[in-house]
Amino acid sequence: MKLQQLRYIWEVSRHNLNVSATAQSLYTSQPGISKQIRLLEDELGVEIFARSGKHLTRVTPAGASIIELAGEVLRLTDNIKEVSQEHSDERRGSLSIATTHTQARYALPPVIRGFTGKYPDVALHMQQGTPRQIAQMVSDGQADFAICTESLDLFQDLVLLPCYRWNRCVLVPRDHPLAQVETLTLKALAEHPLVTYVFGFTGRSQLDEAFRREGLTPNVVLTAADSDVIKTYVRLGMGVGIVAHMAVAPGEDDDLVALDASHLFASSTTKIGIRRGTFMRGYMYDFLKAFADHLDRDLVEVALEAGPRHEDALFDDIELPVR
Repeated sequence: MKLQQLRYIWEVSRHNLNVSATAQSLYTSQPGISKQIRLLEDELGVEIFARSGKHLTRVTPAGASIIELAGEVLRLTDNIKEVSQEHSDERRGSLSIATTHTQARYALPPVIRGFTGKYPDVALHMQQGTPRQIAQMVSDGQADFAICTESLDLFQDLVLLPCYRWNRCVLVPRDHPLAQVETLTLKALAEHPLVTYVFGFTGRSQLDEAFRREGLTPNVVLTAADSDVIKTYVRLGMGVGIVAHMAVAPGEDDDLVALDASHLFASSTTKIGIRRGTFMRGYMYDFLKAFADHLDRDLVEVALEAGPRHEDALFDDIELPVR
């Protein structure tokens, strides 16, 4: 059994059993991958992939267990490399962050600026996607940190670190009737077309729950994953925007009126998800503390040691900042 063979079966499973696409991503040949997979199956005495002719059709039950273990082996191998690099040069390496547009656009820029200034030799990679995709990236070892509000708790192997609380505001053009109301209500919002986040993004679940509790049905006419897209369509008169408060940029959005909606909706919590077993470099701890000051190295280490679903109690007495 070779490490290369384990990498091949892991990557093939991540490329939807497309050996050609896997070969391209690994800069090798399709026949070479197929041959090594066959050799591994012969050695183990089981089929990892079922076939129809030359095409892989599905992962067998035995194959699913083998691939999962192969992923663990590959992650441990990466950790060995990280340990070596940590001792050879603690200020050089890479950090991959998976996050949403809202975090990348509004929460992360000052953190990234400070981090790259302190660690110019650390290659920083940012990947964007849906919250579920982001969590999957970290679970699969394609990214180090997942930063978002939704979906992280769906993945059982992620340790979740609460970072900050936030709420929403309502955006309307300056001549909109809601701009003149003294106290904003859910009933008033329900009387207007709404433009807000796609379900599963940026605390959308709390928004829907608030209307349900009041027996109201919001008239959502357009949804988007991107706060800037929502603001664009508010400007076009498509409807009333509901966005994260942090997504209102002074100077850029002065043509819109931002109405506080924190009394209408429960606050949401942005968290960082880290796969248990991740080897943490010194600069990774520094990044976490820069993003959320209460995430010092000692607390993060205790949370990672406690593991998924056991870290929550560590944050019970911590008052999270509000943004």
